[in-house]
Amino acid sequence: MKIISRILLVAVAIAAMACQRTPLSVPQPSAKTEWVARPEAFQERYTLVQMVVLSRHNIRTPMVSKNSVLTRLTNTEYQWFHWEGAPSTLTPRGAQLESKMGAFFGEWLGKKGLLASYAKDNYSFRFYANAKQRCQVTARQFADALLPGKSPRVEMNVQFDAMDPVFNPQITKLSEHFTTQAQKEIQTLFGDLDAGAAKGYAIMEQVIDITHSPAYPDTTSFSQFPSSVSFKINAEPSMSGGLKMACTVSDALSLQYYEEPDERKAAFGKELSFANWVTVSTVKEWYGDILFTAPSVSVNVAHPLLQVMLAELQNSNRVFSFLCGHDSNLSSVMASLGAEIPDLPGSIEKRTPIGGKLIIECFKGADGNTYADLLLVYASAEQLRAISTLTYDNPPMAVKIPLSGLSANADGLYRLSDVERRISQAIEAYDTL
Repeated sequence: MKIISRILLVAVAIAAMACQRTPLSVPQPSAKTEWVARPEAFQERYTLVQMVVLSRHNIRTPMVSKNSVLTRLTNTEYQWFHWEGAPSTLTPRGAQLESKMGAFFGEWLGKKGLLASYAKDNYSFRFYANAKQRCQVTARQFADALLPGKSPRVEMNVQFDAMDPVFNPQITKLSEHFTTQAQKEIQTLFGDLDAGAAKGYAIMEQVIDITHSPAYPDTTSFSQFPSSVSFKINAEPSMSGGLKMACTVSDALSLQYYEEPDERKAAFGKELSFANWVTVSTVKEWYGDILFTAPSVSVNVAHPLLQVMLAELQNSNRVFSFLCGHDSNLSSVMASLGAEIPDLPGSIEKRTPIGGKLIIECFKGADGNTYADLLLVYASAEQLRAISTLTYDNPPMAVKIPLSGLSANADGLYRLSDVERRISQAIEAYDTL
């Protein structure tokens, strides 16, 4: 464990050194006390008392090395961005960006009076991340920027670089009935899996110039390999076929767009509009939605994380909870709760933006009742590319996330008991699979 801890500390140190290359600007005090759009006199009626955050890690390297499928499918004359670090690890830019987001949350919570409650001994603040490097370092950067000089503990409950069962989007209950039901739901929701990604296929095949790649002529298009989904016990839902290959390319292109200052170079010399980049990114999100958001699948893979989130909401000693995992965690949790994700302005990712955070805010109302609001908070593509300092004068994006079937009051808030009941129902649905 000492060796593992040393590896983690080295990874954190690398990320921290990256932050030092571009010094973080200290947010200047602002007279504003609200940055999320609220009804008039909202602050007079409600006091923020608790916040539970489910975060996706920040910018990482691609999941595969450049000498794998990326190289085989790309024109031999093209060079992918030179990412620092091993595959699927947080990049220096990702570390910088997460620090800036943590500093913004420090400004936010400070204005709301929540930082004053922090104390190491009473666990009023909790930081818990999957043991993967990209999650642990994301949480570390966020926590240190939120509470500078405090060095709050970031929990890691399994061996470093292993998948913590809480954050592992795996199938833990499998039967013939489940498989049949899940496949039926996927067919109903998504239809032809490849047809839904056809526009993205076309753009990406042009960008990577697949006809001049080592894979050509055996591979001329992603669509030539029909895609399908399968399930195994204690494993993530898996996909075979062209969409899986296309997801790898979509993921790498999106990350290259964030990291490469020259947009044209990021597209290997092609001129892509912002809408084109959205279409490219949509391929990997389509892939993720298919695997993790069908009703039966979402309550299956999100089950342990939902239990933790509910326990955090119901912990009377907790003021702030930060849980750091993956896009699959965000998508499965939101799907299991019946979340209706609206358009996400300013992002090329329209479902679970990199570094994005699903936030449950808990308010004490002047009427004596407790209320909740759900937000998806994320840095815009422009802020990610520019490594922008986030303040109340330059805040991240915030979009309200409605829950289907729940009624909000005139101020757009749900009863906290209704939200907790919705989470409980998703947890209980696991038993019926």
